[in-house]
Amino acid sequence: MNTTPEALRVALALAAAGVPALPLLGGKLPLGNCRSCKDGACGGRPNMKTAGPCRCPAPCHAWAAATTDPTVLTSPVWAPAWREAVAVAYHPGGAGLTVVDLDNAAAVAWAQATLPATRIVPTTRGEHWLYRGAMPSRNAVRPGVDVKSLMQYARWLGPGTGHMVALPAAVHALVVKEDTNPTPGGLVSSIPERATWDRTVATGCRHNERYVLTGLERGLALVRVRTESGAGSQAFGVARFLAAQHTGCPGPCGLANLGERIVAAAVSVGVPEPYARRAVANGLEAAVERTA
Repeated sequence: MNTTPEALRVALALAAAGVPALPLLGGKLPLGNCRSCKDGACGGRPNMKTAGPCRCPAPCHAWAAATTDPTVLTSPVWAPAWREAVAVAYHPGGAGLTVVDLDNAAAVAWAQATLPATRIVPTTRGEHWLYRGAMPSRNAVRPGVDVKSLMQYARWLGPGTGHMVALPAAVHALVVKEDTNPTPGGLVSSIPERATWDRTVATGCRHNERYVLTGLERGLALVRVRTESGAGSQAFGVARFLAAQHTGCPGPCGLANLGERIVAAAVSVGVPEPYARRAVANGLEAAVERTA
């Protein structure tokens, strides 16, 4: 008679597929740290940020305890956790994955309108969208949306449906730290030179100059009002929106020049130039990915 707990059987199947797994107790929480591992006293487990001599055999350190080693999963010190487990979690980053956790219908609708379709796992209140590729994790990147990858765990709710695609720039942009920082010593950026947009740089654009420049100025206004925070994210959104308008043009459309104007607007309200350029470049790229 097979007495292996169901949660352990699931974890072993995940481990065999290269997905690090761990037990979850009531409340979808991992097992608490033992006394030796309490309060960050050690480190050094696979994928942990902090190096250290952690030799504890118990499933401590939450997501960092996730493993693909069947001898660890079935070890005597893990057995009590499996007997109490009500679910199984996995470490997305350890499997080279990122989970966009959509917690409600509004968040799902946002993803459907914004992100490329990928493998989807239904959850109690929303959906998990899985992408190939790992990245930093962050909660509450927008209402009802968490990004789980390198330093978080996700509850295993099944393999889901759909074709998993590569991690898009739009997801990266959600967690890029917003460094709008008018510091006491002044801004860390210099305002880029003003780029011009006209027919000499947009010989393949189907739109007239008035249409393009009106849309640009409206977008720049949205960036400039973000004097406290959010200008970098707004720059990403404006770049993506403007680039999407030109996906039907034979090109060139002078998008680099439009991008320079957006960068300049973001820098003018305190966004460091390297971050502004990265956000705008990601926005231009995301529009192409979305169309594809």
